[in-house]
This record gives sequence, C-alpha cells and structure tokens, in this order.
Amino acid sequence: MSAEENIKSELESKFGFLAGKVRIDRPRRIFADVECNNFRQVIEHMAKNMNFYFICAITGLDEGEKLSFIYHLINDHGVVFSLKTGVPKANPVMQTVTDIFPSAEYYEREVVDLFGAKLEGLPEGNRYPLTDDWPKDQFPLRKDWKTSSCEEGGVGL
Repeated sequence: MSAEENIKSELESKFGFLAGKVRIDRPRRIFADVECNNFRQVIEHMAKNMNFYFICAITGLDEGEKLSFIYHLINDHGVVFSLKTGVPKANPVMQTVTDIFPSAEYYEREVVDLFGAKLEGLPEGNRYPLTDDWPKDQFPLRKDWKTSSCEEGGVGL
C-alpha cells in the first residue's frame, strides 16, 4: 500500500464521516472535504499523529452561498494534503488553527481581510494584506464585491 493510501485509510478509519470523502488524485497529492464542525479534530489529528507538521497555504473560495477554505498541509515525505471545509457566507465563522500551526496566522489574516471570514481565537494583530484604512465590510475576493462596490462609488476596480 502506498503512503497516500495509508494516509487515506487511517483518516477514513479514525473518522467515519470521511468515508468516501478522501481522494488521491496523483502521487503525493491527497484531497478531502470535511464539514466545518469536524474540521478542527481532523486537522489536529493530522498534525499530532500523522506528521503533517507544516501548513503551506490556505486557499479561499467564494462558492455562492458559502465560503470554502482549503488548508494545504505537508508531511516529511512531501505528501501535500488539501483539507477543504466550508461555512455559510452569511455567517462565516471558523476556529483558528494557529494554536496547532503558528505559521497559519498570516494565511488566516488573509481570509479574514479578503473574504470576511471570522476566525475565533485568532490572535490580535494588524490587518493583512489590506491596509488599516481599507473600508470595513469590503472583501475584495468575494464574487459580489466588484459589482456592488463599483456601483456605490466604493473601492472596486
């Protein structure tokens, strides 16, 4: 069994809700979708028990009624695991993972600034990457941002 298949098997055995939601697309690339209420326990298990010690990036997606975030983790063998979760766009609240991955702080600040996510437990700090004078409630990577802010004479492109 390959390293990727071992990872998939362990996660599906440990977390029944992941059955059929973990896929191996190619060598050293694994993807999974998880509900937000289960996200934290999966990512914590991967960090503490499966040697996924580093977060490479967080990708944000505006998918209409929900915002999705893909946390890209890497282990010692160069396997990248992309764990996707989503929250309602109307109430985009998640828990931070900075206590597990301190290096996630700036990635999480990006999803706060650019998508309007609320990450509970994220340490206080400066905005990133937007400037401190950027208008509140203006999230430039949401699909509806350019249209609404341009029509109102706001900061749209």
